[in-house]
Amino acid sequence: MRSFFVKNILFVIAVNILVKPIWVFLIDRNVQNCLPKGDYGTYQALLSLSIIFQTVLDFGITNYNSRTISQNPDKLSTLFPAMLSARFALILIYMFLAFGLGWLIGYRGWELNLLIGVLLIQSLNALVAFIRSNVAALHRFKTDGLLSITDRLLMIIICGFLLLFPATAKNFKIEWFVITQIVCYFISAVVGYVILKRIANVKLHFSIHLPTILKIIKDSFPYALLIFQMSIYNRADAMMIERLCVNGKEQADIWAAAFRLLDVANMFGLMFATILLPMFGRMLSQKQDVQPIVKLGVNMMLPVSIMIAIAGILFSSDIMHLLYKNKGHDCDNVFSFLIASFPSWCLMYIYSTLLTANGNLKVMNVIAFAGVLINLSLNYYLINNFEAVGGAVASLITQTTLAFIFVGMAKKILKLPVNIKWLQAHLGYIVLMLLMYYCINNLGILGNLQWMLKLLIFGIISFGFIFLFRFISIKSVKQLFNKG
Repeated sequence: MRSFFVKNILFVIAVNILVKPIWVFLIDRNVQNCLPKGDYGTYQALLSLSIIFQTVLDFGITNYNSRTISQNPDKLSTLFPAMLSARFALILIYMFLAFGLGWLIGYRGWELNLLIGVLLIQSLNALVAFIRSNVAALHRFKTDGLLSITDRLLMIIICGFLLLFPATAKNFKIEWFVITQIVCYFISAVVGYVILKRIANVKLHFSIHLPTILKIIKDSFPYALLIFQMSIYNRADAMMIERLCVNGKEQADIWAAAFRLLDVANMFGLMFATILLPMFGRMLSQKQDVQPIVKLGVNMMLPVSIMIAIAGILFSSDIMHLLYKNKGHDCDNVFSFLIASFPSWCLMYIYSTLLTANGNLKVMNVIAFAGVLINLSLNYYLINNFEAVGGAVASLITQTTLAFIFVGMAKKILKLPVNIKWLQAHLGYIVLMLLMYYCINNLGILGNLQWMLKLLIFGIISFGFIFLFRFISIKSVKQLFNKG
């Protein structure tokens, strides 16, 4: 099982590395740089509003479906039509509610038109996620990995042309960016359905059988409540910054620029969660020991996330200056606080996914509610006093607190052992990286190197420390690939 997990996660990461960073750094970033000041900040705030309402859009169907089909693959052909019908009904409700909230909090005219486009993006993205959840639940992880990059690959081609062709580049509009995403998600949904039909023989028809749909809604409600609360404490920041700050659009621009890199990093954490949910679900239903997979996941994710967080903090000013024009000191600080939360995100991707697969939704919803209270309270106070920097601090405190709670509850409920030496190894890894940075930055000829070379040396040596501390052993890597 460990070999199966590692091979599939490495494949998924590999195909995403080829596409998603290109989308983020060459397309999305350049779109923000070429738009009039504040336009991208407005888009980001509307995107955050749309994500908060994803609880209505998804209603827990994706997680519920993944867990159910992974445990009972034979149910797919009968469950798919009812799930699809419920999905489209929820899309209509979602668009009505999210648009209504946008109007109530003061968006008008051009902003409301842009909001409709953003809501269509989220609706189609949710449809793609539902189709992919069926593919992943059947343990077709490589196929799911390829589907995960289809939309971005299409967007890179279309937006790349619009940004490079002189006639469109100089007049680029945020509306073009939104329309491109709508078209690409629609194509991805069609491609995903065709693939699912071939591997599982599902049929495209709607099943408006009220008792079945009501049962799905009832069973999915705990997942929906969880997603709603997680959406609030993960995504309320940008909308609150844009609404609470005097120069809200500019502050939202700063937040979007800094958050982008954390979003890229979280893509890879989300890949782990996508594979772990059906895998944990099947293992727990078969009474298998999940501890080896949990430990392997943490050993693969946590040291790398710590390395990325420390590098991001230490080189924040250089990174922001490289990626963006006219970004001030606030952007550096926002990025530092946000990237510092990345290890916490990674721990939650593993342990919250484990609790979800085990069906501990009541516990998770209580934890998530605490997260909402912490985040909104901190955001209201800190954003009013420190603008976007305050939002970043609130995010760091929230994610770190919740990560410790999720880990503690998972260990308690599933009786996972506590390995003190394992914890000490991670602390030693952090200390050694900080000492290594000090040496690179202050000693001899290394101190005079360009920051990119320092970052490269830091990354290579830090990666080597992963093997030194035996988070991953060279012997196990050889055995993995020798097995074919």
